[in-house]
Amino acid sequence: MAGSPLFRSLALAGAALLSHGAHAADAAPPPVASFFAAPQLSQATLSPKGGYVALTTMLPDGIQALVVRDSTNLSKVTLLARSDADRALITSVHWINENRVGFTVKNLDKEFEGNLDEFAIDRNGENRVHLISGNWKHQQKQLGTNMVNRTLTAAYSFHGVTHDGSDDILVEKSTWNNIDRAPEQTRLMRLNTRTQALRSAFDGNQPEAVKSWLTDSNDVPRVVTAQVKGRCITSHRYPDDTSWSEIGNSACYQDQRFTPLFFDGTDTLYVYAHYKDNGALFRYNLKTMKMDAEPFVETPGYDFIGSAEIDRVSRKLLGLHVYTDAGTTVWLDPVLKAEQAKIDAALPNTINTVRCAQDCAASPVLLVTANSDRQPRRFLLYTRASGAITGLGGVHPDIQPAQMGARSFHRYTARDGRSIPAYVTLPPGKPSGPQPAVVLVHGGPMARGSSWEWEAEAAFLATRGYVVIQPEFRGGTGFGAEHFQAGWKQWGGTMQDDLADAARWAARQGWADPKRVAIMGASYGGYATLMGLIKDPAVFRCGVEWAGVTDIKLRFTSTESDASRETLGYSLRLLVGDPDNPADAAMMDRNSPLLRAAELKQPLLMAHGLKDLRVPIEHAQKFSAAVKAGNPNVTSIIYDNEGHGWRHPENSIAFWTQVETFLDRNLKQAQ
Repeated sequence: MAGSPLFRSLALAGAALLSHGAHAADAAPPPVASFFAAPQLSQATLSPKGGYVALTTMLPDGIQALVVRDSTNLSKVTLLARSDADRALITSVHWINENRVGFTVKNLDKEFEGNLDEFAIDRNGENRVHLISGNWKHQQKQLGTNMVNRTLTAAYSFHGVTHDGSDDILVEKSTWNNIDRAPEQTRLMRLNTRTQALRSAFDGNQPEAVKSWLTDSNDVPRVVTAQVKGRCITSHRYPDDTSWSEIGNSACYQDQRFTPLFFDGTDTLYVYAHYKDNGALFRYNLKTMKMDAEPFVETPGYDFIGSAEIDRVSRKLLGLHVYTDAGTTVWLDPVLKAEQAKIDAALPNTINTVRCAQDCAASPVLLVTANSDRQPRRFLLYTRASGAITGLGGVHPDIQPAQMGARSFHRYTARDGRSIPAYVTLPPGKPSGPQPAVVLVHGGPMARGSSWEWEAEAAFLATRGYVVIQPEFRGGTGFGAEHFQAGWKQWGGTMQDDLADAARWAARQGWADPKRVAIMGASYGGYATLMGLIKDPAVFRCGVEWAGVTDIKLRFTSTESDASRETLGYSLRLLVGDPDNPADAAMMDRNSPLLRAAELKQPLLMAHGLKDLRVPIEHAQKFSAAVKAGNPNVTSIIYDNEGHGWRHPENSIAFWTQVETFLDRNLKQAQ
């Protein structure tokens, strides 16, 4: 399969749909709430045999509901759970077996990421059990009594379901240090969701500092990954053996990455590993302890990003969902390949991701997720016997594709000759001449920022008449090791130059008015917004930042941050800079928005969550005070009930309403 024409053509997956869909540019754009309200239908998942589909949907009264529908008679609906969406959200739904459902609930009033509750319930709504409490004050044994509360503490977290038809799930038990509440070790356990009986998932010891686990097709823990003093270590064990053997040991980030992804049966492990400059999918034979010399799948120009579709009964790999510039599916199973073709013929204007039940051959239906650059995700059922396709609902049903702008993938050349990928969203219709533009900077920055699909922020800005440029600047992932490493210790340096170069490139294409370009983003994107205004005032007329880093050194010294000792002691020093190194320390001061706040003279809208632990509120407080001393055109907003980003829809709607007003005044109407 590697290097075949099929895989070389994956980069064209999105382009085939670009010509579809008419625009309605003259119609009034959708209101802010259409983009940023809570998703109407956010999740859909098939039961193991495909007889039922579980859905999380938003009710008119602001209550999120978990329901189960009979997949062959959708009028049969059972309500399993309700959640006040302003306080808590059902973030994950998973079938334990054909008759029992598990779900995870996130408390929106708590910022700490470990704050998750886990429940299980029968699909008829009975026998609900609270399995894990996300409350860190929860104790299994209460003071003054010998009675035991079987609900597990927040030291436990959901890992995955089993595939043997039992009522068991797999959970991870973490041992946390007392300094930064970071997990130092995890152990895999098996939990019965009815009796709450808990036992180890395997016998014997395990390597130190295990961060993640991978089980084979028999639900046996076989592979672990650990991070020890900057080394990323992968170890393996045989099912009947208690000892572990290393199969990967490298310097994290620096050496070639080796990441176990999934099993095909019990002895074929699929791993992500480097091939040429990009990451590819390889097969690793655990009997011979050797990896294939050639990749199973490579995506030239892109790191492999994908997931597997596996029949859990036959244990066969059915296909792969793969992402390059856009998503596509490559089926190994001829029946599913033919069914995909029928679905695509019926839904020609969207990318249609087809998922089967665990017992795929027996399932009467397939679950389809349809989306495009103009179409938010919709969920549908395909009935295999009749070929009928029935809609279940969508994430943002008020969005009409004809009112959205087209989105396309490009590569531009930075000032030092480097090729930089970027997504561009144009205003709907055919605007005459260059338009006001926004460079929208992704967070991370160690991440892939965008994809060829509908994104609320870019789509919203485009409907307001802005060209939206989203650079995949150096230092991000998904485009090869060299592209990633070129951004090390380049905060405010060449990473920043890539953003200004994106604005100039868009102007040369005739899309952007060079005199009316804004920069905006969150987290790292917030940092880049501030540095863009400071470093390139001739390029960026105004800016919007939220949850942004305002001082690099503050990431190391803040006592409110959730950064772990491993992050502070290794990865930040490698990727961003080492404050104990004089040259790095000088670079960090030189590229600190806080220390250069007096240079920022353009209009700025900034916002932050009071409960932010990733980038604590002191970043915003210190910068706001410093910049306002010399700039009267700064507006700062603090959301008392938010953390790192907006979780409450009313805050998102209010924020983006302010963004619309700010850009209209400072960009669109500017001369």
